[in-house]
Amino acid sequence: MSKKIFILGGGYGGIQAALTLQKKKKKTDDIEIYLIDKNPYHTLLTELHEVAANRIEEDGVIVYLKDIFKYTDVHVIQDYIQQIDFEKQILKSPKNEYSYDYLIMAIGSEPNFYGIEGMKENSFTLWSYKDALTIKNHILEMFQKASLEKDPSKRRAYLTFAVGGGGFTGTEMIGELALWVNDLAKQYDVNRDEVRLILIETLPNILPILDNSLVEKSVKYLKNKLGVEVLTNSKITKVDKTSFVLNDNEIINSHTLIWTGGVQANRCLSKFDLETGKSQRVCVDEYTKTHYKNVFAIGDFSLFITEDNKPLPALVEAALETGKSAAINILNSIRGKELEKAKPKLHGVMVSVSKNYAVANIMGMKLSGLPALFMKHLVNIHYLFGIGGFEIIRKYLNHEFWGVKHKKRFFHDHLEKTTPTFLIVILRLYLGYMWLMSGIEKIDSGWFEYIMLGGSNVDGTSGASIMQLVSNHTPNWYAWIVDTFIIPNAMLFQKLVVLTELGLGLAFITGTFTFIAAIVSIGMNINFLLSTGLNDLWFLVTSIPMLFGAGRSFGVDYYLIPYLMRQWRYFVRNKKLKFNLWK
Repeated sequence: MSKKIFILGGGYGGIQAALTLQKKKKKTDDIEIYLIDKNPYHTLLTELHEVAANRIEEDGVIVYLKDIFKYTDVHVIQDYIQQIDFEKQILKSPKNEYSYDYLIMAIGSEPNFYGIEGMKENSFTLWSYKDALTIKNHILEMFQKASLEKDPSKRRAYLTFAVGGGGFTGTEMIGELALWVNDLAKQYDVNRDEVRLILIETLPNILPILDNSLVEKSVKYLKNKLGVEVLTNSKITKVDKTSFVLNDNEIINSHTLIWTGGVQANRCLSKFDLETGKSQRVCVDEYTKTHYKNVFAIGDFSLFITEDNKPLPALVEAALETGKSAAINILNSIRGKELEKAKPKLHGVMVSVSKNYAVANIMGMKLSGLPALFMKHLVNIHYLFGIGGFEIIRKYLNHEFWGVKHKKRFFHDHLEKTTPTFLIVILRLYLGYMWLMSGIEKIDSGWFEYIMLGGSNVDGTSGASIMQLVSNHTPNWYAWIVDTFIIPNAMLFQKLVVLTELGLGLAFITGTFTFIAAIVSIGMNINFLLSTGLNDLWFLVTSIPMLFGAGRSFGVDYYLIPYLMRQWRYFVRNKKLKFNLWK
């Protein structure tokens, strides 16, 4: 009988566990993999601030589970589990029951309000897709009300936005919001100086997990570039609908307090017989296993103690590492093998203070500004590629670079003015025609019959016109390559050039592998410029627009590229191809 493995939660850890099981299972394991989540989508929690502050489109932080587990044997169930009977091995929702042989609890965390009076009832949290939408709509409402309000004190309260908690989420939220309010101030005819932005932290410093030098850079950027007040050693002690109290004595009038001050293990289950520790996280052993031998807990929900006797922090990378370990140990258990100790490797942390600035500590390297931003995007792309392939990366790049909604830099302003690809079809066809004719002309000129290429010491041949690859402007290093490799094998290189030109012509005309053809076309023209010094730059300039999906309109790429992407996804999941894969 098949062993049923249930994963409770479609967050970072749960998805990693499911994909690891899919990747490493064997036919002899005879297992069934199920993932249960209350939502049909996976939320990119680290990017929620971008939706809350209206930087990207609302769907930019969700990935549908059916797309992630397409071409796998993972069964996705949308349900809300409220009880677990560990003795009978049954998961219970209001309408259904599910029996399991192995269980991975990956239900994540939720905001911790620390018993602060009125905090839960009167603040906004940023811990779900719905939270982000709620904050976004509320901020719009505040500017609308402020634009109509004549009373200065009420107007000031509407335009005071505070974030409680100076960790990663809080810092990213206030930084992103600082950019959006610039646009909102213009849109609603509000003086930007009337808007007050506050980041509040109980500890002496924000971002306490980072090195002091990076913290100082972050604070400087928040204050000087974004106009944010950074209040440290400040504790919020009471909150109501129109104000909150700092350190029991200072009242700040505001309708907007976004709470990011801490998290605890998710309490969605009504009760469960598991040992818990700090922040209600479930205690696990070195194998990520609870005291039930067939129940594992991972990510923010678990309290995993590392080899240096410290709790594993609630980070995305920690969830991925523990999710992978739990999956491997379940397979080891089914196969009768010894369990493997989980040894999570955390490579670093990154914080985007705004879309234009970030700080990072990666494997001992301290980065800030554009290098840190680059690393953050690179890490996001790496993760998204693992769960969704090229399609989701394209969506991410579109949101982050072409689809930015609020005020952009000069580069972004012009970059988003894209032209529909069908408008360059004629250009693509003509470029293909020119390459094809160039190849045919070379055949007619005898490139398959005579030596037509000359190097540094060209002396001509009987009745043939030599193409001299070395001229006065040719760099010495390129001349050396010509004389050492190309001229001794001239006939081979001539045939390669002709075949390449013919291939480029057919590729552009039919719109097949247009991106690759464009790269080759650019490379060929650079090669010609270095050697023969051709003055006709038309080929080079025209090849550049072909890099951006020129074959997707009236071309084979419209069908071929999606097909190959699906093949890639299927191969990655199953290590084999399925040639009739059309959906």
